[in-house]
Amino acid sequence: MNHREYRIEGGGYTAVVLGFGATVRELTHEGRPLVVGFGSDEEMPNFRGAFVAPWPNRIADGRYTFDGEDYQLPVNEPERGAALHGLVFGIPWTLVKHTPSTLELACTIEPTAAYPFELSLQVRFSLDGQGFRTDVAASNIGARRAPYGVCPHPYLVGGPSPLDEWVLELPASTVLTVTPDRLLPVAKESVAGTPFDFRSARAIGDVQIDHAFTGLTLDRDGRATVRVTDPALGTGTAMVWDASCPWVQIHTADLPRKPESTRLGLAVEPMTCPPEAFNTGEDLVVLEPGESHSTGWTIAAL
Repeated sequence: MNHREYRIEGGGYTAVVLGFGATVRELTHEGRPLVVGFGSDEEMPNFRGAFVAPWPNRIADGRYTFDGEDYQLPVNEPERGAALHGLVFGIPWTLVKHTPSTLELACTIEPTAAYPFELSLQVRFSLDGQGFRTDVAASNIGARRAPYGVCPHPYLVGGPSPLDEWVLELPASTVLTVTPDRLLPVAKESVAGTPFDFRSARAIGDVQIDHAFTGLTLDRDGRATVRVTDPALGTGTAMVWDASCPWVQIHTADLPRKPESTRLGLAVEPMTCPPEAFNTGEDLVVLEPGESHSTGWTIAAL
């Protein structure tokens, strides 16, 4: 099993990525943390830095229907009765290539009764003056078409001030409302007039967010950018991606059962599809045998 960790450096950035789960354990710029990390002797807490595939977020009760057949995934979030964050965050990935500023890892999702599809995943992490770039490609190497989605799970850091004081800019016009107990999707609604409207940058305050957003405004280069900054120091962190991820999950990391870990960072998770896409089909990637899908995202210091 690949329990090694790999360090890459470039453009003033340093990242530490684990071979187990392709997990981003640490990311800094000139010594300043851009994400909430964890120690080399710790297990990944609260999915910090996880790589999430072949579905993002939750599937209610772990049940889904695809091509007329019903499947049951393992429920790994028993308190909410959900299959959470895919299948690859807890498996070893194979080293493909490691240079001072790049790292390539690969894994295969083997067919099971719960997910009887065979995918090959390759991820490339790279650092330069533009930031920490992740590029991921998924290929269907099996005999049947496969449902697929992907996202990262970093907790961005604005600065040393409390999260409530950080300023968030989120260019999303639509929020997916959820049930209060299980955080399962209810309906898409406009953010206008709600606590979830951060289209104009403003302080997060005491708002608790664990929602998916869409209706993203893209710049002239076709990119969406989320920015979180600490006004006390003028520092911050940005996350940038293109239209291949039309959704983003935002989470203020409210963890009442873990007060020492609560609201330490802001999870920003660009997603190729929303929660429950295996059942709704909304923005779901379906890979025919031999087909591939690519996407990526960048984290940069502000």
